[in-house]
Amino acid sequence: MRFKRIFLIVIDSVGIGAMPDAAAYGDEGANTLGHIAEVSGGIELPTMAQLGLGHLGPFKGVPILNDVKGFYTKMAEKSVGKDTMTGHWELMGLYVDRPFKTFTDTGFPKSLLDAISKKTGRGIVGNIAASGTEIIEQYGEHHLETGDWIVYTSADSVLQIAAHEEKVGLAALYDACAYARKLTLADEYKLGRVIARPFVGTGKGAFSRTSNRRDYALKPFEKTVLDHLSAGGFDVHAFGKIRDIFDGEGITWSKKQPDNDAGMQHFTAHVKVDFTGLAFLNLVDFDALYGHRRDPAGYKKALETFDVQLSSLCAALKDDDLLMITADHGNDPTHHGTDHTREYVPLLVYGKQLSGGPLPMRQSFADVGATIADNFGVTAPVHGLTFLDLLR
Repeated sequence: MRFKRIFLIVIDSVGIGAMPDAAAYGDEGANTLGHIAEVSGGIELPTMAQLGLGHLGPFKGVPILNDVKGFYTKMAEKSVGKDTMTGHWELMGLYVDRPFKTFTDTGFPKSLLDAISKKTGRGIVGNIAASGTEIIEQYGEHHLETGDWIVYTSADSVLQIAAHEEKVGLAALYDACAYARKLTLADEYKLGRVIARPFVGTGKGAFSRTSNRRDYALKPFEKTVLDHLSAGGFDVHAFGKIRDIFDGEGITWSKKQPDNDAGMQHFTAHVKVDFTGLAFLNLVDFDALYGHRRDPAGYKKALETFDVQLSSLCAALKDDDLLMITADHGNDPTHHGTDHTREYVPLLVYGKQLSGGPLPMRQSFADVGATIADNFGVTAPVHGLTFLDLLR
């Protein structure tokens, strides 16, 4: 065991250029980080530049430094798809050969919604791809009057049900989502997640979502590196939506995060916690607040804030810690539509005792999981290749 602890951060949706098969996904020419930097007149990411990010560009404003402190490369997604679960599952060693179904353009079938309505005794409004805050603003007053569920989706494979915590109650909302999860296990739907989205407020302009969100995810179809770590007696600490993405499988401890800032604050503070194993953080705001909403200026600001926080995390790490930073897909805010984009993702690796430099390009996200498994001496994923021996 070379490293006692590995800290893994997924900067959700920060792609760095279209993959060769991007045209098959409608994503030819996408480049999340490159286009954010270009349209905003440049982006300042000095900490990630020191870890080698500039070598993966060009990204306007990010210099190519000769004397870097980290290892750097880019990774290709081997699985079929470009969604959250596919990317994260591949990071932990799985190969997804059939993409999860999405209903972004069509809405959910009437038969599914009718079954939910019949079971719960409530009507349904919405059934479109939408921002959660916007659709609650649109239908919130109607919901208060009628009690109808607000149902919506996104570019992900997800069915979301919003309801007022006081008008409907959390128990009823959770029961409805659990029933929807049961229905959508069928192959005709095969959704990645069903999400309960509670909110409060008295009318337009006063509605706000609460922290009582609950995700109902598919379980991974095979054991992941997380399972092998926990079975081997190692800690697997999950931050943000990691627990939800893996439906709790292999997780030994978890902490939800309201936003990116809290995620980085708690993750950095976790360096002081004595554990042996993996700490795994997803920072979803890049994707949810800026990628899907096509906001390159907000995306740029969020990345620059993260870069400052990353500097504090790097300084806090111990000599036998390893830090990895990557992404799960792209979401180019300058691209057409509001969907994820099929892109390469960055991989930056840092340890205080390591020299830094280039790594060979990785042909699968699973190489991250393979390296983690190699470090802790647990079962390695079939689809990944470790790069542990290259970290010197």
